[in-house]
Amino acid sequence: MIDPKKFDEIADTITRALPPGLLQMREDAEKNIRAAMSSTFNKLDLVTREEFEVQSQVLLRTREKLEALEKRVAELEQLNKK
Repeated sequence: MIDPKKFDEIADTITRALPPGLLQMREDAEKNIRAAMSSTFNKLDLVTREEFEVQSQVLLRTREKLEALEKRVAELEQLNKK
């Protein structure tokens, strides 16, 4: 998970480090750097923080439902033993 702001900061840092003679090509360089970084991060199969948080909440709700069902099954088993 990479923060999009960090992504922009990295691209900006790289483009600012270009020699003064290349400033005219800064926009092109920035686009190319962003595209290269995006491609690399996509290959890493990363997820955004937002996607991670959503899936964490889904997992939490699923776990709560499972625990409730386990408790209910245990109660029903106790009733069947009587």
